[in-house]
Amino acid sequence: MQEQYNPRDIETKVQQHWEQAQTFKVVEQPGKEKFYCLSMFPYPSGRLHMGHVRNYTIGDVVSRYQRMQGKNVMQPMGWDAFGLPAENAAINNNTAPAKWTYENIEYMKTQLKQLGFGYDWDRELATCKPDYYRWEQWFFTKLYEKGLVYKKMATVNWDPVDQTVLANEQVIDGRGWRSGALVEQKEIPQWFIKITDYAQELLDDLDQLDDWPEQVKTMQRNWIGRSEGVEMQFGLENSNEQFSIYTTRPDTVMGVTYVGVAAQHPLALEAAKTNPELAAFIEECKNNKVAEADMATMEKKGMATGLNAVHPLTGKLVPIWVANFVLMGYGSGAVMAVPAHDQRDFEFAQAYGLDIVGVIKPSDAELDLSEQAFTEKGVLFNSGEFDGLEFKAAFDAVAAKLESIGKGNKQVNFRLRDWGVSRQRYWGTPIPMLNLANGDVVPVPEDQLPVVLPEDVVMNGVTSPIKADPEWAKTEFEGQEAFHETDTFDTFMESSWYYARYCSANNEDMMLDPEQANYWLPVDQYIGGIEHAILHLLYARFFHKLLRDTGLVDSDEPFKRLLTQGMVLADAFYYEDEKGGKVWVSPVDAITEKDEKGRITSAKTADGKALVYAGMSKMSKSKNNGIDPQVMVDKYGADTVRLFMMFAAPAEQTLEWQDSAVEGSLRFLRRVWKLAYDHVNAGKTPELDVASLSAAQKDLRREVHKTIAKVSDDVGRRQTFNTAIAAIMELMNKLTKADQSDANNRAVTREAINAVVLMLSPITPHICDQLWTLLGNEGDIDTAAWPSADEKAMVEDSKLIVVQVNGKLRAKLTVAADADQEAVQALAMGDENVAKFVDGKTVRKVIYVAGKLLNIVAN
Repeated sequence: MQEQYNPRDIETKVQQHWEQAQTFKVVEQPGKEKFYCLSMFPYPSGRLHMGHVRNYTIGDVVSRYQRMQGKNVMQPMGWDAFGLPAENAAINNNTAPAKWTYENIEYMKTQLKQLGFGYDWDRELATCKPDYYRWEQWFFTKLYEKGLVYKKMATVNWDPVDQTVLANEQVIDGRGWRSGALVEQKEIPQWFIKITDYAQELLDDLDQLDDWPEQVKTMQRNWIGRSEGVEMQFGLENSNEQFSIYTTRPDTVMGVTYVGVAAQHPLALEAAKTNPELAAFIEECKNNKVAEADMATMEKKGMATGLNAVHPLTGKLVPIWVANFVLMGYGSGAVMAVPAHDQRDFEFAQAYGLDIVGVIKPSDAELDLSEQAFTEKGVLFNSGEFDGLEFKAAFDAVAAKLESIGKGNKQVNFRLRDWGVSRQRYWGTPIPMLNLANGDVVPVPEDQLPVVLPEDVVMNGVTSPIKADPEWAKTEFEGQEAFHETDTFDTFMESSWYYARYCSANNEDMMLDPEQANYWLPVDQYIGGIEHAILHLLYARFFHKLLRDTGLVDSDEPFKRLLTQGMVLADAFYYEDEKGGKVWVSPVDAITEKDEKGRITSAKTADGKALVYAGMSKMSKSKNNGIDPQVMVDKYGADTVRLFMMFAAPAEQTLEWQDSAVEGSLRFLRRVWKLAYDHVNAGKTPELDVASLSAAQKDLRREVHKTIAKVSDDVGRRQTFNTAIAAIMELMNKLTKADQSDANNRAVTREAINAVVLMLSPITPHICDQLWTLLGNEGDIDTAAWPSADEKAMVEDSKLIVVQVNGKLRAKLTVAADADQEAVQALAMGDENVAKFVDGKTVRKVIYVAGKLLNIVAN
């Protein structure tokens, strides 16, 4: 055994052994408990970043731990390979997205292997390959046949530079998240999947997810947004036409003073035909911000249409206004405005001089509308037959009245909208639909799937190659001319079912083999960032229910347990250029000075340029503060990086990258190696004879097994990996000071070192692989069982009792573990120091906390 720990030699050797032995290849084993551990797969951007490393280290630790529990563990890996970034990179690098993507996959795969992650690479998939998206296309046609897919004109966020639709979350300050271009509102034909058909089930089944963070479940509940309200019909002055409005506050209906409609509402568009000023305002609204946070804070603007609505209960006329805060995509695109009881309506009414009529007042005070709306629930007044009713009674009474006159009814609504899956870019799965010459639309026949995306293309940065090439779309259907759809799927489609495809990754005959899928699914442990709490996780839950209803899986939910890891932060530095712009400098290139508390006081570059320290922030390209994992692995070794990632912070919290702390992790591994080296070099170790152990040896062995119990709970149940490592480090401190002078001492130490190596092996697998063998253990550590805590070893023979007289410490006594109060009190009274403070006094009371404390009250 070499004396010095050399991670480079060890890690290469161990990784080669894993590959040759196919250590992590797994197949179904009916009758054996399975464990499916999955980390969210990466986009092949070219290099791993530290966020990846943290995510995948957590997953690997969980997988290896569960394997040591004797379970059949699957941990696969693949590539979320479609998407706009590949197109932009291809344009910038004058290449095709496919070539760029496949090269990146190979490089990142090498990085993953160097970090020692135990993946079953036989199950590897890339979503941009036809053998993957073929089944996505097939499934879409099945959903179309089931009536769950439709096409309609829809108002979308359109990025005029990237030439694509953006989700609301991708619009930041009114601009495209990637291009920075002002986003426009545009109507185009879009394909939709009816996620709203599953809204109630998606909401209800959150209650099944006991092992999901409550924060994530709350975010999904809010996104689904179930509400109970009333849909009512307003009339149109001098017309038989009616239009619907949904409200969750029917108790305020008598306070309606105007109606707000979206710029794209049919009434607005009709009024604009004869009103150029209104038409111009509607055009202006196309560039509105549409994210909800923006809508709440933006200036409320509007314009009268010249039309009046007829109130469904009073018959009074109220003006109809186009309002920039009303969106066509939510509800019916029209709202009843009650400015006295809605702050948004209040601000709009004040801005345009519209009436504000109070109809709800607090039960214990007068209504005050001088500065803001009263939005709480209260008692109705100014409401005719409904006066005096409180919210629930008023809700029911108004709904019943509307229903009796055919003007409305109770209704459950959801904030959730159907999933628009069309994208206008090239690098994605072609939507498998055909447009026929006669105007019909039909799915691509199954025997013509997959519709293959051409990979050898030239990108011009504006038009999708499959839209630019009319020949690509041409085909036939039952003897007549047809054209392939040239939109591609939203890339959330690929990531919504990849977890299931891993179960049948190499099956060429079906999307999923139900026998394989139902053996592995649901995923037992899923790991990924909190930023995916809504869209990805909600879509994946929806997709799983679609798979279930198509007969491919028999579970309701895809992921049993969810861990959302925190971000990785690093120091950020910059200097200002001659134009006042910030030039960000990598922390690797910053020379810093720190105060006695380790805080950075100044920084400069190697050539002496002064830097501004901008604090710690998320590692990002924009601030040039990403730490290259490859550099860290080359410098410290993969095990050190993995140990730091798991020890520096709880998995759910942000992790602050500090080189000094990484070096501390390396020093710890050197200590483990040195302890094992010294032990092996000292000669043969006898078998452990528990019966002949001294008190000190029993104490040390007790610490070993208490540590095993704690680490087992921390890793397996609590998933507090940092506290598990801290417990191992504390044990190591005791072991390095332990006496090894006789056979029993060496036997106890050998048991302890083996336990340390086993407990560390999921976290630092390379060094532990080597130490396991060098310590003389049989077989690979990869097939070894997790150590079990010996309950007998943890039983204490004696207890340390603190003795107080009148609350002040006077003695510490070692007593038999089973000593009762009478025995402890007798020993205490016989102690010289205790007796000194009790003599001549009357003992009034004795307080005994079993096994810990005896307090004698005397005066």
